[in-house]
Amino acid sequence: MSTTSTDHAVIRLHPNDDVVIATRQLLSGARIASEDLVVAGLIPPGHKIATRDIAAGEPVKRYNQIIGVAREAIARGQHVHTHNLSMADFAREHEFGVDLHPTPFVDAPATFMGIRRDDGRVATRNFVGVLTSVNCSATVARAIADHFRRDVHPEALAEYPNVDGVIALTHGFGCGIDMQGEGLGILRRTLSGYAVHPNFHSVLFVGLGCETNQISSVLESAGLKDGEKLRSFTIQDSGGTRKTIERGIAMVKEMLADANRVEREPVPASHLIVGLQCGGSDGYSGISANPALGAAVDKLVAHGGTAILSETPEV
Repeated sequence: MSTTSTDHAVIRLHPNDDVVIATRQLLSGARIASEDLVVAGLIPPGHKIATRDIAAGEPVKRYNQIIGVAREAIARGQHVHTHNLSMADFAREHEFGVDLHPTPFVDAPATFMGIRRDDGRVATRNFVGVLTSVNCSATVARAIADHFRRDVHPEALAEYPNVDGVIALTHGFGCGIDMQGEGLGILRRTLSGYAVHPNFHSVLFVGLGCETNQISSVLESAGLKDGEKLRSFTIQDSGGTRKTIERGIAMVKEMLADANRVEREPVPASHLIVGLQCGGSDGYSGISANPALGAAVDKLVAHGGTAILSETPEV
């Protein structure tokens, strides 16, 4: 059978790997010159191709790490995937941080146009937030925020160009939950953290009134109190859904003028904290998005910034 030479069709991630990664769909008979390899069978884009004959039960490496064990003999050039690769017990290396190297900090750190809050923290956005104590108040919270959407009601924030928007952060918890349990504690800690987040100039807290997760308890748990920039009320005290939405809109309007007084100024990049989490891996994540984000984070850290990788399995 004749073969067709295919350049740049695969990526080798490590010299010790037993597979290469197809950058596009490869047909049987295609010749990979860089690997002196002929493809045997259809290889979908992003999938693995064996670069050597692998015996049944033999471990297979990618990134110079064992990713599985061959279910059966795999010939050089064949597709390597779940049909012929399985997990099994095998000895794993436990050398952590072997590639650790010091970060070369820059002499003149970069700056960005940020917002200095009264407590010294720096914000990248200037929002008015609408928080909920319970899932029962989620609908009214979103309705309040939607009133100020620039794509729906551009006139609502026309006089407040320095306000980035009014956003609602809702959740599906807050009632039918153990009052002394860990779940309620985590919820309260999360909500109180949002309430004082520097990207919120001010916050409106909306509850139902009879829920387990009372707003007063949320505020008390974090040492917070109602004030000009933190206001709260409930649906039951307001007299129903429609009146609650109207009341919430009026309260947000009272907050907008002060929120609009903020001014951006150059601030050091060291104030930036970037959170990273997997958004759904595919065959290319480890060779495209992940390294690109890693390089961006290296630059951020070199300028004094911080990055947080929150998904343990991705580590």
